[in-house]
Amino acid sequence: MNLRINKKYILPCTFFTCLLTFSGISVGKKSISEATAVPVAASVKTESTAAVLYDQLSLDSLGLSKEAFDYALTGHDKLLQEGKLQNDDILTIVDFSLPSTKKRLFVIDLEQGKLLFNTLVSHGRNSGKEMATTFSNSPESFKSSLGFYVTGPTYKGAHGYSLRLVGEEQGINDNALARGIVMHAADYVNDKLGRLQGYIGRSLGCPAVPVNMHKKIIGSIRNGTCFFVYSPDQRYLQTSKLIHQAV
Repeated sequence: MNLRINKKYILPCTFFTCLLTFSGISVGKKSISEATAVPVAASVKTESTAAVLYDQLSLDSLGLSKEAFDYALTGHDKLLQEGKLQNDDILTIVDFSLPSTKKRLFVIDLEQGKLLFNTLVSHGRNSGKEMATTFSNSPESFKSSLGFYVTGPTYKGAHGYSLRLVGEEQGINDNALARGIVMHAADYVNDKLGRLQGYIGRSLGCPAVPVNMHKKIIGSIRNGTCFFVYSPDQRYLQTSKLIHQAV
């Protein structure tokens, strides 16, 4: 698989020799986003240099599936080629191979080589309790939808400051706007509740995030960035055209 990140300039792979070190990670605050950056080589990326970024940002130790990361870069590149991304610097990954008590939302600045946010995120109440295991594109299913989205504009709704998500995969998540699938804040997305009952609160299908972080996250990813919701769900992996683009 030839993973590509289309950027504005090219840096040699040897630039990645300096390791990132994160001490006292406090996600959603500035400790991660202000960590020493490892810029991503631009224009054309190989699988090996993408793997370097995965290692440099310590994504494995934070729990992000390597498969999720690789597929996210593949779909990001395809959406960019199709002219659907207004801002190709930012990549958001929701990794549903992790339980809801784990910090399974990752926001990565590909241009600067930084992990901006890593925090909790909800799944739909009918997708499972601790783990999200079933998914749907149907209205009133109250399930999460997998696949690639492009972030839209923000608005103030029932949950306050929120972010529209446009599903880019036909039959998989293209009903997102009609279903009202958006990113918003929720007080049930918190560690204390997760420790108490073994899973955080669930939404009606929206990727809800902690109240004390939602404005910063939404402000960073709004208006035309790539947003990928991953699961090792075989039906999705076998049917998604974006993760099976021609090389």
